Amino acid sequence: MHRRVVAGFVQDCRMDDAARRLAWSARSERLQHHNASLQVFEEAPGRCRVVWIADLLPHAAAAVVGAMMEEGVAAMRKTLAAHSRAA
Repeated sequence: MHRRVVAGFVQDCRMDDAARRLAWSARSERLQHHNASLQVFEEAPGRCRVVWIADLLPHAAAAVVGAMMEEGVAAMRKTLAAHSRAA
């Protein structure tokens, strides 16, 4: 994920390829709690759906984390589009 999907956004990860699911937690001075997961579901040959869920405290951090998730989604789209064109 950190090399092929969201390069520069995620620093490192270890995945279970069979489940196509990644779960993580993050810590910072601004977050009391942050757990998230991202899972890829095949919808049709060559087409998938990505579900990204985040749970965090305090609620006031939702806008910042939401913006980071939007950046992550943009990075995924850009990277996956490049892989699709190359294929």
